[in-house]
Amino acid sequence: MFAFALWDRPRGRVLLARDPLGIKPLYYAWGADELLFASEIKAVLAALPTRPALNHAVIPEFLASRFVSGEETLFRGVQKLLPGRTLSWSPGQRVQIRRYWHLPTTIDEGPATLEEQAGELRDRLTAAVRSHLMTDVPLGLFLSGGIDSSALAILMARMIEEPVRTFSVGFDDPRANELSWARLVADKIGAEHREVIVSPGEFFAALPRLIWHEDEPIATPASVPLHFVSRLARDHVKVVLTGEGADELFLGYNRYRVTAWNQRLGRVWEAAVPGGIRRTSALIARALPSRLRRYTDATFLARPATPRALFFDGFAVFPEAMQQSLLTDASLFRRDPHAEGLRHYGAAPGGLLERMSHADLQTYLVELLMKQDQMSMSASIESRVPFLDQALVEYAAAMPGRFKLDGLRTKAVLREAVRDLVPPEILTRRKMGFPVPLDPWFRGPFWPVVEEFVLGPRALARELFVPSELRRIAEEQQAGIGRHADRLWLLVNLELWQRMFLDGEDVTVAGGAASGS
Repeated sequence: MFAFALWDRPRGRVLLARDPLGIKPLYYAWGADELLFASEIKAVLAALPTRPALNHAVIPEFLASRFVSGEETLFRGVQKLLPGRTLSWSPGQRVQIRRYWHLPTTIDEGPATLEEQAGELRDRLTAAVRSHLMTDVPLGLFLSGGIDSSALAILMARMIEEPVRTFSVGFDDPRANELSWARLVADKIGAEHREVIVSPGEFFAALPRLIWHEDEPIATPASVPLHFVSRLARDHVKVVLTGEGADELFLGYNRYRVTAWNQRLGRVWEAAVPGGIRRTSALIARALPSRLRRYTDATFLARPATPRALFFDGFAVFPEAMQQSLLTDASLFRRDPHAEGLRHYGAAPGGLLERMSHADLQTYLVELLMKQDQMSMSASIESRVPFLDQALVEYAAAMPGRFKLDGLRTKAVLREAVRDLVPPEILTRRKMGFPVPLDPWFRGPFWPVVEEFVLGPRALARELFVPSELRRIAEEQQAGIGRHADRLWLLVNLELWQRMFLDGEDVTVAGGAASGS
């Protein structure tokens, strides 16, 4: 993992480079006679001659996917060097960007069984973990109780003499607490285990500080507990291993499984059912009450059986149809919010499974890694990601998708590779994905946060969104007739970010009150 700059004095040229997967961030801005670059956007902003401004063009993608996947950022004029690229620049010359690394362009369809693939994966993962243990400072592991971090913990315990230092975080809410699973693994390996419980008040109070660290809205709620577990770890270690990357490599997210099955059923549906009946069914599905519609919105009953409709827009926070009712500036609709994801999907080898993985590895994962780096570094902790060892990634990305999604079983090859290591309770339990209980919080004590940062006069005065649509979303959430917590979270954070970075305001957030100065 790296992001670096080299100054070639004889040629008067600077070279920037970023690691293949984007584990470390690198941002830049340039003009005719200068190039500004840094690992944090705020450093670039400090040197720009103009005030920070919102890049309106990327709002549709941000609303759909929670992030901006191409070179642009939410700041006008500030760009990011994408993973696996170098940038060279000389005064008076244009920026030149070269891609030096690609994911595999073919899928290895050679004769192999799941067991053979799992054995090879086990050897490669073991080697990756061993290489990531090289350090001369105290080292630990973020343990969630899922398959990925559990496998790392158990492999790590076999390689070091002292007890593994493990760190976990949770909420005082059984619907959003995986601590019991983490304890199960910690007990199995005799770890030196520590935990932190984050209260709702602590969670929201931390938002302004974390937005400052991230330079962007905290679009993924799980970033907040990541900061708290990093603070816990910093008193005991300097480096931690994490399980980031395994879900994208081995098809661990539920959306892969749902998309695959919807595409299969959708093709049968389209072949067997006349078009008029299909269109009527889609209209009925879209007209269902909110509580029922959330089960049909992303299915073949309401959408065409295409990757765009099922995978990209089907799992968008704000799908395209919803954005057309929400955004005030119709010109923003000219830009496809799924363009980058579809581009990577189209350029990838293989079928649906392999292409979904390749697209996420080059878009969604890059955003997760940025947040991982910013949130861990906010507590001065270095995080390492063994699953993103380059040799392991190249092997896994070329593996046929049938070894990763086997029927309804996600991460099949990884489960097989660690079956004798990880407790069966961990291998067979339902994936939680570190849930944050936003739904009850936004209906209860933190409704005033929505009133201030979504429905308040300051937020509405920006004229980004249609006020009546904002009120509908918020009121349905408060009444419990719609599940819009993720949407409100995105809107709250976008407004917080604008007040801090565009308006230069100090903001605080608390239950029942929100204020700025």
